[in-house]
Amino acid sequence: MLTLSEVEALARAAHEGQTDKAGRPYAEHLRAVAEGVRARGGDDEQIAAAWLHDAVEDDALTEAWLAAAALSDRTKAVVLAVTKRAGETPEAYAARVLATPGALLVKEADLAHNADPARLAVLDAPTRARLTEKYARMRALLGLAAPAERPPRNITRG
Repeated sequence: MLTLSEVEALARAAHEGQTDKAGRPYAEHLRAVAEGVRARGGDDEQIAAAWLHDAVEDDALTEAWLAAAALSDRTKAVVLAVTKRAGETPEAYAARVLATPGALLVKEADLAHNADPARLAVLDAPTRARLTEKYARMRALLGLAAPAERPPRNITRG
């Protein structure tokens, strides 16, 4: 099985040269999501999935690579669960995330970083408004409280 350090290195290499909407290296987002999963009590399989959460969706790695990778079946399932598919409705996407053990925590960390006010502040107003609404809708579909409403989480429970 790949170690977390190996998964991190693979994810960083797969997204090399890619930037986020604000022009920052994409690896910063991957690191933030992985750390968000860790802070929320996620286990190593979920942290590995966090590092890889956008790899298939962004065509940085293929589904065939993922299927053959030395990762747990759970990690692979979480990566596939959080991978958006062309033409998929937000409702269908949310249902798949909710139906996959471990995926909700990864998606929660992803949404938290995507909706970070500091990240959104550097975007133009229309993009910021569109993304804020998009992330709030997905949080609602997943049954997640808005970040300001979320009670403190006991990280030992996960």
